[in-house]
Amino acid sequence: MNSNPELLRQQFMAHGLSRAELNPDPIQQFQTWYAQTLATDLPEPNSLTLCTVNTLGQPSVRTVLLKLYDERGFVFFTNYTSRKAQEIDANPHVALLFPWVALARQIQINGRAERITTAESLAYFTTRPRGSQIGAWASPQSQVISTRSLLETKVAEMARRFAQGEIPLPDFWGGYRVVPDRIEFWQGRESRLHDRFRYVRQADGGWMIERLAP
Repeated sequence: MNSNPELLRQQFMAHGLSRAELNPDPIQQFQTWYAQTLATDLPEPNSLTLCTVNTLGQPSVRTVLLKLYDERGFVFFTNYTSRKAQEIDANPHVALLFPWVALARQIQINGRAERITTAESLAYFTTRPRGSQIGAWASPQSQVISTRSLLETKVAEMARRFAQGEIPLPDFWGGYRVVPDRIEFWQGRESRLHDRFRYVRQADGGWMIERLAP
């Protein structure tokens, strides 16, 4: 497959997306599109937009990184005291968006976010660069700080604290898995006549596929 995003965009838009070529399993369909995106020169192809809603019904969005996915759902990591985590704990219904605009593609996911196990979080935490591990300990994510120097002082303090040996997993840091109940694949086409297919989870665990008007 060509790794040039512009050429791929043209190819994808010309080819479109048909019901016949869709995998009956949306996770497998995601894997196909994700692999194609990873093979391009797009920066951080695993970046996605996460939308949460607080107890007042006010939405907030931010970019996070997809780190794991399987048949159970899509996993990202964060500080459990952050705004996003507080909103998820109060209202687990979230939306994700992979905005692969350069490829004329989007994937939208709606579902429930739930904390993954400590063992799963630890397994990922040990793969992070040491600086990122220290940063997880040092940053009071989403809290107001007066100066950057305070953050840098905290980083230096944590670096001294964990100067020897492995850095432990903070008890306030870990992953969320978004368990999907709807997944939409959006393929851009000419004249704004895009191809859109939505998978909807059924009571028996299977998936119904619907074509949506652009």
